[in-house]
Amino acid sequence: MSTLPQRTATALLIIDVQVGVVGAAYQRDTVIANIQTLLTAARASGTPVIWVAHSEEQMPIGSEAWQYVPELVRLESEPLVHKLYGDSFEATDLEAALAAANVAHLVVVGAQTDACIRSTIHGAFTRGYDVTLLSDAHTTEDMTEWGAPPPGVIIKHTNMYWGFQSAPGRTAKVLTTAEVSFSA
Repeated sequence: MSTLPQRTATALLIIDVQVGVVGAAYQRDTVIANIQTLLTAARASGTPVIWVAHSEEQMPIGSEAWQYVPELVRLESEPLVHKLYGDSFEATDLEAALAAANVAHLVVVGAQTDACIRSTIHGAFTRGYDVTLLSDAHTTEDMTEWGAPPPGVIIKHTNMYWGFQSAPGRTAKVLTTAEVSFSA
């Protein structure tokens, strides 16, 4: 159980599934379909859904590249966290949104595996949250041209090592979309 004992809820955290982030992402359509499945299940069970959107000079807030992909539609009642850094907690109101929803456990999906996903799962874990990474619902683009491993290897490696994370009073898990059950 998390080190936030006064909190009991789980939230679906959707990170950076934006037009300018996932346009050329590895297995884009499959990952987005899995996120849509999770989004539908979370909403049906009353599980909080929190969206995170990255912005930067090449992707300013409100631009076409900044928009979430059209397959995923945020409800007005679902918080949207604006971020400038990889870790979704850094200089954002994410912690306030999670506290308001009584959240201690995050189910994490989105992009980029080797940047914002990794930064956020580590950031959440060190802040006391239980963190479940969905192995088939995060992705990254091909950056082998700059020396990175192929996207499939990055994703597999992240899934492998996250399952072995441990810390006092917290859990780190890796599940598939099919294995997740948001309880009503």
